[in-house]
Amino acid sequence: MKILFLDQTGMLGGAEFALIDVAYAYIENCLVGLFEDGPFKTLLEQKQIPVQILNDQPIAVSRDSNFIQSLGSLGQIIPLINRVVQKARDFDVIFANTQKALVIGAIASWLSRRPLVYYLHDILSTEHFSPTNIRIAIATANRFASLVMADSQATKKAFLEAGGRPEIAEVVYYIFKPELYSGHDSQRDILRQELGLSDRFLVGHFSRLSSWKGQHVLIEALKYCSDDVTAVLIGDALFGEREYVKQLHEQVNSLGLEERVKLLGFRSDVPQLMTACDLVAHTSIAPEPFGRVIVEGMLCNRPVVAANAGGAAEIVEHSKTGWLHSPGDAHQLAEIIMNCHDRPDHAAAIASTAKTEASQRFNPSAINQQIYQLLSQVIAIS
Repeated sequence: MKILFLDQTGMLGGAEFALIDVAYAYIENCLVGLFEDGPFKTLLEQKQIPVQILNDQPIAVSRDSNFIQSLGSLGQIIPLINRVVQKARDFDVIFANTQKALVIGAIASWLSRRPLVYYLHDILSTEHFSPTNIRIAIATANRFASLVMADSQATKKAFLEAGGRPEIAEVVYYIFKPELYSGHDSQRDILRQELGLSDRFLVGHFSRLSSWKGQHVLIEALKYCSDDVTAVLIGDALFGEREYVKQLHEQVNSLGLEERVKLLGFRSDVPQLMTACDLVAHTSIAPEPFGRVIVEGMLCNRPVVAANAGGAAEIVEHSKTGWLHSPGDAHQLAEIIMNCHDRPDHAAAIASTAKTEASQRFNPSAINQQIYQLLSQVIAIS
């Protein structure tokens, strides 16, 4: 089975990490075609996954583009389509990992007569996308895709509610390799000392800095926690979200929390930092398609608290494998934080149960087998 993977970005996000895990199983017979250069290409090369930049410049269509703007990009994408078509003829299937990749892949699929698979990592709602882009994504998937792999039941539900065809939609959870998240306990004390936070109760937040990711909710929650509770925010702003970073700093200053909130920026040592925390918090105020950091926290044997919406609610069973709080409710979040703070043995037991369940539920062998069977069916009927 030879697969041409397509992704629009050179940056690293949850969708890109998911693609790495899928592509690694086909490392001898695949190519990852990117529409722009960046850290994603570097990471693929480090993992020895074949990768090539297929575009001369980024496609200038944003999530909130209107129809006229979308049409305006056609002249820019024609050379890219030609390159993808040429590549696709050497592969059995085109695997689009993002919305822009879906549109390019659909046209290339039609021209090259290769089946198209779309891995959907987004909840298609107006909270995240313009109505035009939702209509384009649904129409393109319905017309050209043989399979839409949704990363959660919540993602699939939103796809169907937006008009997606139910017969082509399947839920395929992300792959996680437990060994990547274990064995970091020896670095825990060292990292906490380096951060100057050895005597604090650390709540870690791991996400790009964006208003819908809800870092401001965690900062507000600190007001209602004991003074030793400290938040470490790991991640940086993307997609023009620098204004939100400024707002976070202003919020910290206005609440007098300068010593209790640390913004560490982008870090590559996420499993180590998670292990150094006492609790991993997920605080998205809009439904999350999946919630990758929740599973990562579980696999690091850390207690987790997550916003009760979207895919996150599928991952966490309240009071058994973690805790769920109402999105945006800082008071409820603070109560859960203090429960973990005051009952460390109970929190440790919850974390242990969650680690066992996550290791089984997101097992690479099982999910790789599911993907292989789905792709085999697509190729067989094409």
